[in-house]
Amino acid sequence: MSIVGFGYCSIIADMLVLAYVKNSKTGLALEAFERAGDYGFRLSISSCNPLLNALVKENEIGKVEDVYKEMIRRRVAPNVISFNTVIHGFCKAGKLQKAVDLIEDMRSWGCSPSVITYNTVIDGYCKMGKAGKMYKADAILKEMVSKKIQPNVVTFNILIDGFCKDDNCSAAMRLFKEMKRQDLSPNVITYNSLINGFCNEGKTEEASALLDEMQDANVKPNVVTYNALINGFCKIGMLKEAREFFDDITDHGLIASIVTYNTLIDGYCKSRKMEDALVMRDLMLENGVSSNTCTYNCLITGFCKDGNRVEASKLLDEMEEKGVRADIVTYNVLIGALCRDSESRKALRLLDEMFEMGLKPSHVTYNTLMDGFCREGNLKAASNVRMRMEREGRRANVVTYNVLIKGLCGKGKLQEANKLLNEMLEKGLIPNRVTYDIVRDEMMDKGFIPDIDGHLCNSPP
Repeated sequence: MSIVGFGYCSIIADMLVLAYVKNSKTGLALEAFERAGDYGFRLSISSCNPLLNALVKENEIGKVEDVYKEMIRRRVAPNVISFNTVIHGFCKAGKLQKAVDLIEDMRSWGCSPSVITYNTVIDGYCKMGKAGKMYKADAILKEMVSKKIQPNVVTFNILIDGFCKDDNCSAAMRLFKEMKRQDLSPNVITYNSLINGFCNEGKTEEASALLDEMQDANVKPNVVTYNALINGFCKIGMLKEAREFFDDITDHGLIASIVTYNTLIDGYCKSRKMEDALVMRDLMLENGVSSNTCTYNCLITGFCKDGNRVEASKLLDEMEEKGVRADIVTYNVLIGALCRDSESRKALRLLDEMFEMGLKPSHVTYNTLMDGFCREGNLKAASNVRMRMEREGRRANVVTYNVLIKGLCGKGKLQEANKLLNEMLEKGLIPNRVTYDIVRDEMMDKGFIPDIDGHLCNSPP
């Protein structure tokens, strides 16, 4: 083939990869990319970058790495966009060290990492949650500054949000002050992160002060701002103030969301103010916002805690009538209420109903039922629930054993309880505080010394 012909074929292969990507046919685009390599056609960065981006969007991070390595092998020089895309993919997959290593690769290819590069890696570490990675995010910021790359508002917003979610609002405020010192203007995202962070820590005064500050700075609060404040005040039982923030939403020309209503409804339910919760639900419906599963779960939980199972059951029926699907939380709450009222047989029928609806009961579901039967002295039924749980693929956990051991002790079957305790230990399950309390109160205080080969000689956790 002539050089000209070879060049045309390479261009056609390039166009083919790009066309497949644009038509969301990533699998075919990848196949075309591989075939081009088999025939020795050289693709350009204009088709490789969109392919990398498409694979990242589809979370095909292994294939992203393969394409990147193949690009290097074929001497398709990656540019800043290529590196940023692959780095984003690694961060999405939690492969943060690979993302950091790729920054060094950039320099070897003569590409300077941009603020977007660093922001992506910082965001990756921040999204690790409470895994102790925030110090690494902070270190990336310091490296960024040392390389003379100026952090922007996005950089600070990512870090501030990360520290707030890590329950470290003091570190977030340090960055907030540094941001302003660098003449970067905090925006609504900045303030929302801080307000939410302080509210989650129960520091509503600080959150309210930030609301005043943002308004003084002509940064308009949005529904997210008010939702955070409403949630914060509901958590500490200051429902009057939470309701005032709700009214502020309308006063500022904003529209309350389903989250707004559910948060207030939940606040009223937790404070046993069921009438106020229903009034809020009615207001929500009047304003054209339909109840969802979360709304019903809040109300059902509230009525169950208030001892009003009749209203809770009516709400379950209403859910079915309105086509709102009950979830595992709905059933766990109702099962718990029935078991507390010594009606575990009725609760067991709800377990059957869960299966009919295609819901998979959790450990909480089964353990609640076992506890209910044990409290009623029906150890055989409790044992049957355990067997059913294990048939469904859920192994007994520490809570399961605690419930059954306590149930056996309550019936004076201490030897059987001892046997179950040893079974738990043999399975490698670690006793918790409740286990120790049961052994002490239900066995040792009654003169029974369990034969456990020294497993519980250490202090409780």
